[in-house]
Amino acid sequence: MHVPPRVQEQDLTGHVVYLHGFPSSPKSTKAQRFAVECAARGIAFSCPDFNQPLSETPTIARMIGQARAAIEAAGERPVMLVGSSLGGFVAVHAAAADTTGRVAELVLLAPAFDLGDDRVFEDVARYDAFALTLTLPIRIFQGTADDTVLPASVSSWAEGRPNVDITWLDDNHQLAASVETIVQAVF
Repeated sequence: MHVPPRVQEQDLTGHVVYLHGFPSSPKSTKAQRFAVECAARGIAFSCPDFNQPLSETPTIARMIGQARAAIEAAGERPVMLVGSSLGGFVAVHAAAADTTGRVAELVLLAPAFDLGDDRVFEDVARYDAFALTLTLPIRIFQGTADDTVLPASVSSWAEGRPNVDITWLDDNHQLAASVETIVQAVF
């Protein structure tokens, strides 16, 4: 298993914004593990709740807006966006739309780049992760036994993007057996 080093030795992270998947929440095991690690290192942490407000229909646009608001709330500090599954899809779109210049790095956990004709989100057809051009450092952690986000889809998205480093893990979509490996590689 290849575990990539930090993209640069300089401190890229002043704030971690964790973007959870669907139907997950800020209380997920991975989100909480990142929160604990950030606290131990004196790094600010936030995790917008994509399930809120309950009165609104969940849309990709709303989630990107929540991610952008979290980036702006981070102040002048460099931001690491960490996206898990659907959160990975939101992260690449939020990074592409970032006008603050604060997003320094993306860390994507089993990112769902291809939502296809997912009917849960009424506006999904407006967003295409494969069409995005991102030049910032991107690290992907993907389970080889993932049957929710197919590894071939992740490979296809990364192909031709020299700023992307993929770590293949002997794990499934939840990456539960690899959380400590991921956290150690990220920090």
